[in-house]
Amino acid sequence: MSVAAEDSLFPVLEPYDQGCLDVGDGHGLYFEQCGNPDGLPVIVLHGGPGSGCTPRQRRFFDPVAYRVILFDQRGCGRSTPRGALTANTTEHLVADIEQLRRHLGIGRWLVFGGSWGSSLAVAYAAVNPTACLGLVLRGIFLTGRADLDWFFRDAGQFLPEAWARLAALAPKRHPLYHCARLLAGNDRAAALAAVRAWVDYEDAAVHFGMAPAAVPQPASMADEAEAERLIDKYRVQSHYLVRRCFLGERCLFDLAQHCGDLPTVVLHGRRDIVCRPVNAWRLQQAMAQSLLRFVEDAGHNAFDPGMAAAIVAATSQFAARGYFGERP
Repeated sequence: MSVAAEDSLFPVLEPYDQGCLDVGDGHGLYFEQCGNPDGLPVIVLHGGPGSGCTPRQRRFFDPVAYRVILFDQRGCGRSTPRGALTANTTEHLVADIEQLRRHLGIGRWLVFGGSWGSSLAVAYAAVNPTACLGLVLRGIFLTGRADLDWFFRDAGQFLPEAWARLAALAPKRHPLYHCARLLAGNDRAAALAAVRAWVDYEDAAVHFGMAPAAVPQPASMADEAEAERLIDKYRVQSHYLVRRCFLGERCLFDLAQHCGDLPTVVLHGRRDIVCRPVNAWRLQQAMAQSLLRFVEDAGHNAFDPGMAAAIVAATSQFAARGYFGERP
């Protein structure tokens, strides 16, 4: 019998509170709170960059034990203005997270981040260690040129059809930098063509190794609103990626070493070809109090059944004991 992510996740959960926080620079952050208002606070940092939080992410946390806070980063999802690049850097995002914590009256919280969210979690915790109870980091992205070259070039050997369509946009240029130029320009048709190829390739990579019947169908870009949403999403994403997320690998490792004694679990899919498994091993080596768990039958998708189960196990253990793994 096949196992689905739904078998591990907590039940569907609706917010008890939603709002928009003015963080300055013309940006308003959408945020929501779910679960137990008196529970253990956890902040969820979404990936991308540019993706936005989703209802399914609420279900990684026991709603009786946790007060779950999700938000859309600057320019993302329901935050305004969507797609905005002005005053949109990692330094701004770190400050936004801290402003949200103070706005909600939270003393310390568990920080959960996946993919780009794992990088942002490290950056936030290094600057604000006393605001953190611990870290759950999934699908580690190191933000450096090596990661970008791997995904936009080398990983294409596993996905030749999808990569060929992406590379065909500009055969003699790095796909990321060419897509970024198109998304920053005024030619909507060219931007939409870049998004189509990027989405096709990214979906193939995220769902690598999955049975075709298990791969969700992407939303149709024939829908005008969906097309505009995706252009905005990938405009933000390319803005960050071409600048190595305003971090870069060396800086990220320096920050990781400043996370002090925070209990940390690093979860990574063994067949992840978006972010290489060696990323997780290297990050764990740099973090004194971290525990590494490779999930054998999972890729980059947080909702691969094995990964969903590993996340739920980690968050449940932390809620019950305040640490990961064996007793320190």
